[in-house]
Amino acid sequence: MDHPNEAAVVAAGEHGAETEHTGPGWSVYWKVAVILTILTIGEVWVYYIPAFVASRLFLPTLLSMSALKFVIVVMFYMHLKYDHKLFRTLFTGPLIVATSILFALLFLFGHLRLGHGG
Repeated sequence: MDHPNEAAVVAAGEHGAETEHTGPGWSVYWKVAVILTILTIGEVWVYYIPAFVASRLFLPTLLSMSALKFVIVVMFYMHLKYDHKLFRTLFTGPLIVATSILFALLFLFGHLRLGHGG
């Protein structure tokens, strides 16, 4: 132990206080921000097309774009992409259940339909 703080570093390492969490750098954050901005512009743009708002694709398109934005925010800004796989599983499982319930309710109340129903 040649360095005066070496004993403290070794002691901290033994107690797990030296663990380092690595995440994305600035270049990733600005790229993600640009992608989120483009998706938001797309959502607003879709809303201002009257023919598209009246179509059956309007709601699924907005839901898909919102879900994509949600996934991007969770994966990068909440660092889920860089966490342990257990945390991803604990987050993704209930999310799939909630999404399935949402789509079931949309079908149940007639906002989404399969086929050419009248």
